[in-house]
Amino acid sequence: MKSRVVYVSGTFDLFHSNHLKMINYGRGLGDTLIVGVSTDELVCSYKKPPAVPFEERIAIVEGLRDPDVVIPQRTLDHNETVENLNIDIFVIGDDWKGKYDYLKDQGVQVFYFPYGAGVSSTNLKKKIYDQYKKLIEPSDVHPIPEPKK
Repeated sequence: MKSRVVYVSGTFDLFHSNHLKMINYGRGLGDTLIVGVSTDELVCSYKKPPAVPFEERIAIVEGLRDPDVVIPQRTLDHNETVENLNIDIFVIGDDWKGKYDYLKDQGVQVFYFPYGAGVSSTNLKKKIYDQYKKLIEPSDVHPIPEPKK
């Protein structure tokens, strides 16, 4: 029986429970689990920079028990990744739904992991920003004292 290689792709910014669930899901799909962590340069090519630098994000993922290999991900085109690493199964968050269907032409099973309405790095960033804004508002909005005469 052929060993199945699974590739889980992500930015893994502000690492949270849905990231862990997606990696665990990938582990259950095959025999070898490779996790690709998007570099800062790659992320900045399509959205705002990650809050956590690449070196820290990849170190966090490397510290997990499930991945067999953790690699930098430098492109959104995974044709070469699939070919070079003999990927059988590709897993990514469902916010990318449909984007990687082209890999099916190479015989790769593609799974879009459902984040649903749960935790996401984008939601976490917004929550932190909103809480910070509330916290500093009282110090920014105050009466200006009249000068002493």
